[in-house]
Amino acid sequence: MGKEISQGTFTREERATYRYKVRRCLDVFALMLDDFAFDADHPMTGLEIELNLVDRVHQPAMRNADVLEAMNDPGFQTELGQFNLELNVPPRLIEKTGLADYNDYISEALARANHHAAAFDASIIMIGVLPTLTPDHTVPGNLSVNGRYRVLNEEILTVRGEHIGLDIRGVDHLRTRTESIAPEAACTSLQFHLQVAPGDFANYWNASQVLAGVQVAVGANSPYLFGHQLWAETRIALFEQATDTRPDELKAQGVRPRVWFGERWITSIFDLFEENVRYFPPLLSISDQEDPLEVFRNGGVPKLAELRLHNGTVYRWNRPVYDIMAGRPHLRVENRVLPAGPTVVDMMANAALYFGLVKALADDDRPLWTQMPFSVAEDNFHAAARRGINAPVWWPTIGEIRVPELLLDVLLPRAAEGLDHFGVDPGLRDRMLGIIEQRCRTGQNGSAWQVAMVQRLEEHGYTRPLAMRMMLARYEELQRLNEPVHTWPVEVEIPPPGQRVGSEDRMRSY
Repeated sequence: MGKEISQGTFTREERATYRYKVRRCLDVFALMLDDFAFDADHPMTGLEIELNLVDRVHQPAMRNADVLEAMNDPGFQTELGQFNLELNVPPRLIEKTGLADYNDYISEALARANHHAAAFDASIIMIGVLPTLTPDHTVPGNLSVNGRYRVLNEEILTVRGEHIGLDIRGVDHLRTRTESIAPEAACTSLQFHLQVAPGDFANYWNASQVLAGVQVAVGANSPYLFGHQLWAETRIALFEQATDTRPDELKAQGVRPRVWFGERWITSIFDLFEENVRYFPPLLSISDQEDPLEVFRNGGVPKLAELRLHNGTVYRWNRPVYDIMAGRPHLRVENRVLPAGPTVVDMMANAALYFGLVKALADDDRPLWTQMPFSVAEDNFHAAARRGINAPVWWPTIGEIRVPELLLDVLLPRAAEGLDHFGVDPGLRDRMLGIIEQRCRTGQNGSAWQVAMVQRLEEHGYTRPLAMRMMLARYEELQRLNEPVHTWPVEVEIPPPGQRVGSEDRMRSY
């Protein structure tokens, strides 16, 4: 999905050629899995972080093109909305101080980006859903100028044949219709990449599916959308609905959605790519000149361009990826369930939890996914998204248990075990997992803090829009300190009633 796409509609011939090439790529991929040397000697990890630009009063700032031009940094790219950026962090090993090295790299990159954003009266915030967004900000005219987003928007709406409906019930109830996929731009995520060998891929993907609910519960950071308090991680429901290509009739027939948890445990990465081709019609029919079978027979590394592009338009929460680096092919799991933020160190703690747990669970002699139905993992995922850090989940040999208790009693020791296998420095391991432990003990993650702050401001007479702006201003201040969210105070200085709607400088102080 990172490639540039400029054309609009596709001809019937282009669509037919693309379908043929996708299936040819799938056949070649099967051959490669049987008889090819994938790069897996030293498994690398990677990160992507989606970011928001805000102006001086913490409204979305539609300046990503200006900021990117000023930065001239290939590590930063556009995302769907003009108020979005994406930071692609170079891959590395997490052994020894790798997690700390990630922290330093990301902090320095964000500082540089904020320096350039300031020239356009903007700043960068990492948060799952920007709480000051309104429907007026998520309209087709605010999509990034990059052609692939506009083509994707047109194709999804063409396939759907009608406007997209959003219907999310939480503390409040949001129900609205939109004429584009632009509301998806509200979803800004943190994505973990883990390189794995072909023979190990199924174990790591299955383990990632098992863990998705726990990750979302403890890392939730998206309680508000369009002024409504909805799920603890509203991003999950919003993303599932904002890119849904199915009209009601196809939903009733059981047609699968393009944002998809899945429906079964797998035995090979091929299962997932084959499902993509079997269940999901192409959206972007861009064909490459390469004949992947000819390249394979001649001993080369096929790009499998059509298969990879198609895979980029099926939005699994744990996505399978085939990629090529330095001329060598590799496979990786992309874990996409978490929101961005609240701080860099919080994200590194989330990374330690994921990488440690997925390693430990994937190596078990009797894997957890052999002890639970797949539907239970999906139920855990959505329960965690709705209820957040105190969500109940079902766990093998235990039954129903709250996520903090599950982490404290069972999973944090397993995460430490997995990080030890990766060779992570013990002091760094304990510090990162200690942040997760304290979130569990305090019950405060990003979502809980946001809700507590807004509620307190509303109790003092502030309207919801003003309370969210004040909360977001305080959020930005604390985010830049890079102290874990469980330490963030809920208390704020409340100005006297006569000064509550003051100058822009006063608003920035809150």
